[in-house]
Order: sequence, then C-alpha cells, then structure tokens
Amino acid sequence: LSQTWIDINLASGTLTVDNCSSGIDCPYTSTLRTGRANTNMLDTIKIDVYGQLMPIDQLATISVPEARLISLQVWDKSNTQLIESTIQKSELGINPQVDGQTIRLRIPDLTEERRKDLIKILKGMNEKSKVSIRNIRREANEDLKKKLKDKLISEDQSKNFEKNIQKLTDKNIENIEKISSDKEKEISQI
Repeated sequence: LSQTWIDINLASGTLTVDNCSSGIDCPYTSTLRTGRANTNMLDTIKIDVYGQLMPIDQLATISVPEARLISLQVWDKSNTQLIESTIQKSELGINPQVDGQTIRLRIPDLTEERRKDLIKILKGMNEKSKVSIRNIRREANEDLKKKLKDKLISEDQSKNFEKNIQKLTDKNIENIEKISSDKEKEISQI
C-alpha cells in the first residue's frame, strides 16, 4: 500500500492512480488461511538468513501438491531449521513437518475460534488499508495546495482535482470493503 500514489498531471489536467485495490487484494487477503493451501499464505513470513530478512520463496521451491498441503523444497539444507522455526512462530497456526530438505505444511480445518480470530485480523488489515489510502489522499491534497500556492494551477483546477481525488479515495475504500467482505464470507464458510 505504501507504493500507491496519486499523480497529478498539470499538462493534461488528469489524475493517475496506482490502483490501490490491486495492491490490497494480493498481499492482504491472500495471506489469510481459509482451510485451503495457498502459496501466498507464506508471503508475509521473512526468514533471518545470510544477514538479512528474506521471503521463503527465495530460499525454497513452494508447491501445493494437495488441496490442504504446502510443500517447501529448501535449497540450502542449513536453512531448513530456520524456515521451520519461523513458520512455527508465525500467525499461521501451522506446525511444519520436516523430512530432510522438504518441509510440509498440512493445513488443518478451521475451528470456529480460529475463524473468529481470522476475521479480527482481516478487519485490522482492512482498517490499515483504509488509513493508507486516506494518507495518500492527504498527501495528494497537500501537493495540490502547494501547486496552488506556487500558482502552477488555478483554484478551479485545484477544486476539480480535489473532487477527483476524493472520488478515487471513495472508490478504492469501497473496493477494500468488497474484498474484505468477500474474504470474510470465505473464512466463515464451514
């Protein structure tokens, strides 16, 4: 979300937006476990190896051989223990099974309690996403005020840009709500 921005093009009088909902959809809802194996569940997990934090996909081949199983083929055997312990400490709630350089993550059925926890996590992610979009709106409006003060745009242009920025903000917040609502329904399914 921090990579989302609104670009104001004075020459053409248009606004360009790096689509917020596309940035939200992938890293945010796909990392939540819903009872099915999904390689994106591991996207938020970083391993402290080689003096830096690295994503699992840079240390192992990730595959989904079955609907409820994720398999990691670790490239460097010395990283197997680090990956296993990091996964155990994560919010996934999964115990890895190690077999040599292969780590298997069996996805258990969701309990009612875990479903409620996931919905709370989802709502927290939802709120963070909305705050990020509002911050982007604030930054864009501040940029407009600066351009108005420097007399690069007229007051009419400024008002039009502000309206467009607000429309884009509302549209993206609506997209977040829809994505969040769909994911909540998916989590709640038994």
